[in-house]
Amino acid sequence: MTFWKLFARNRGAVLGLAIIATMTFLAFTASIFFPADPFSLAGKPMSPPGENGFLLGSDSLGRDVAAGIAHGAKTSLLIGLLATLVAVFIGIIMGALAGYYGGVIDNLLMRLTEMFQTIPSFIFAILLVAIMKPSIESIVIAIAVVSWPAVARLVRGEFLSLRNREFVQACHTLGMSDIRIMLGEILPNCLSPVIVIGSLMVATAILIESGLAFLGLGDPNIMSWGFQIGAGRTLLRSAWWVCTFPGIAILVTVLAINLVGEGINDALNPRLRERT
Repeated sequence: MTFWKLFARNRGAVLGLAIIATMTFLAFTASIFFPADPFSLAGKPMSPPGENGFLLGSDSLGRDVAAGIAHGAKTSLLIGLLATLVAVFIGIIMGALAGYYGGVIDNLLMRLTEMFQTIPSFIFAILLVAIMKPSIESIVIAIAVVSWPAVARLVRGEFLSLRNREFVQACHTLGMSDIRIMLGEILPNCLSPVIVIGSLMVATAILIESGLAFLGLGDPNIMSWGFQIGAGRTLLRSAWWVCTFPGIAILVTVLAINLVGEGINDALNPRLRERT
């Protein structure tokens, strides 16, 4: 069976994909449905959902919660994807070099990887963003720095298991360069687990970005779900909607990404392919 047929057998993954597609559509059309600046004062403060023209209510300053969620979707998805791509890129390089060459290079790179893994990731991200100026670039760098070790260890394990296979030995016999063997022969054979872990890292990146924004370490000029929750945390009893709807957006998006990751894992699982 093809990848899509195997993926479609997982109903949770299909539901997650539909949710992600909806969030992506919302992010791309945020400027159309909510053309005003999400930070602008749109009306009466503390308006409940459905009153005074606010679909999901307004916060203590009169900002539209629905507009914030729509524009925040763009921020969360963008940072999640960019940070994951950077982390996967770094992890593949470190893991490939360690697994292919082994020996001293492997020991040095793995000790470096373990050093990064011993530091709590969220605290490390807070430290990095605090050192740099809070912005999308600094948040992406911080999330990538704390996320790449997992990819590096995975890629290293795959390269260790593949570097002595017959097809790799044949490449050496033909005089192919190390870079060509790593990128053209070994890496394509270990992309499946990398794709799976990368899809799950997007959800983790969104959670980290939301946590940073909640603590006031997000980009002050860009709306995000974490910023909305942080701005409304003191109003939880009097204006529950200010925190609730952005929190639901984070919960649903992260859950959907994890469901899609599980579906990708099932679709790329060679044992499942053999059974079908």
